[in-house]
Amino acid sequence: MSQKYVPSPIVPPNRAVPQWQDGRMRLALAGREFTLCRQADMESLWAGLGRDAFGADEHMPYWAELWPASVLLAAWLGSGAFDVAGRHCLDLGCGMGLSTMAGAAAGARVLGVDYEPAAVAHGLANARENGLEADFAVMDWRRPACRPGVFERIWGSDILYETRFYEPLTQLFRSLLAPGGSIVLSEPWREVSRPVWDRLAADGFAVTRLHEESVSVASCRSTISLYEIRP
Repeated sequence: MSQKYVPSPIVPPNRAVPQWQDGRMRLALAGREFTLCRQADMESLWAGLGRDAFGADEHMPYWAELWPASVLLAAWLGSGAFDVAGRHCLDLGCGMGLSTMAGAAAGARVLGVDYEPAAVAHGLANARENGLEADFAVMDWRRPACRPGVFERIWGSDILYETRFYEPLTQLFRSLLAPGGSIVLSEPWREVSRPVWDRLAADGFAVTRLHEESVSVASCRSTISLYEIRP
């Protein structure tokens, strides 16, 4: 895996840490302010889950929190470093829609997808709240419902937290990425994810570590790395 670090922070280190207040959060990223809205926090939604949510296909409400990896990815997209303007783009695991909105604000023609219908509904509502044009859809990574080879850019944040996601995601990359396209993943350090980058290289992908920095949002602080992946 090659390394190509950006020397200065993308997320200003002296900014106030964004917090949820009455179901709303405001974030200033790459010269633009975004507003996120949610109806309940993750803990409240978790308490209301039934047994079906803990089956083989878990329906955990991770989307109801904003994670540092998503903030760094949104800032990266807003910086122009990923060259998304005018391109067909796919946001995998869009959650409440921050990275989808950041891509749209940077001029991308972006589709945000998530496995959870509630996340997609919040993403669409947040895009409208911010006056941004973006499409959202419920989609299972194992059965991608998009035309092959259509997306020039694909991105996602914090999506490699289980090893079972590796095979469907790499198959999706090969299927949906347009010729000459590239993928950027924003990932916190996790032991379970550590072998992924060497495995991608062994499976024929070129992996470049673009950037790393520590990011805080609400009560969570993580060291996040950005990786570019090309077939």
